[in-house]
Amino acid sequence: MFGRFFRKRVLVPPQEPLPESWSNLIAHGIPLCARLPEPSRTALGPLVQKFMADKSFEGCGGLELQEEMKVTIAAQACVLLLHRRTEVYPRVSTILVYPNAYLTKVATPIGGGGWLEGEDVFLGEATLPEVVILSWRHIKPGNAYTRSGRNLVLHEFAHQLDREDGSMNGAPLLESSRRYREWSRAMTIEFQRLERQAELGRRTVIDDYGATNPAEFFAVVTETFFERPHTLLRHHPTLYEQFAAFYHQDPSNWSVATDSDQGE
Repeated sequence: MFGRFFRKRVLVPPQEPLPESWSNLIAHGIPLCARLPEPSRTALGPLVQKFMADKSFEGCGGLELQEEMKVTIAAQACVLLLHRRTEVYPRVSTILVYPNAYLTKVATPIGGGGWLEGEDVFLGEATLPEVVILSWRHIKPGNAYTRSGRNLVLHEFAHQLDREDGSMNGAPLLESSRRYREWSRAMTIEFQRLERQAELGRRTVIDDYGATNPAEFFAVVTETFFERPHTLLRHHPTLYEQFAAFYHQDPSNWSVATDSDQGE
């Protein structure tokens, strides 16, 4: 659990200037990005430019995609890449955006080699390495979902970071075997802790959806790390330290605090 082999990564930064309308949106229209320190917002620009140039966006379910929507998605996805030696989601080619939650076909094992087929409601998916699917209603800044401390874009793109070696198991690419040992130890302890809390029905700063499996735990903690950093640091300092080391960022030191206290 939470372990894999190290692989070196190379950053090839884009050099194109960021359009002024994108800069204004990032600085003022996207809460997560507006909280970034100025040097980080500056570093974010080239990543967003490359993301927008390399990825194809498609509106689904009748949604007519606007440039503002695309930049809102790209900027939040690229926050995960800041200050790290990495490429810009090299496997992802397409972003599908629905106006709201959507139905998708699912198959559930029922034993004896049988499967029960049906449909379920989804907000987003990163099932395939080439495609990310998102609900715009759950991304649009200022809605009830985003105010809750959840971030759908961070969640689904965290899955893409997790699977960069071909496996989604809650262990992204790290710098050394020592870091993998530290990561595995901290993540396993905290994942089992969340499992126990979920079984008891106790509310925690980490959404209990993270107890589903290690991959979902990594994605959910990523949301919490960026959207509720002070609370995560207070209740889970070792976990916070691991994510700060991985993302090379410390959101608890960003100038504007938005998360509220929540006990465990």
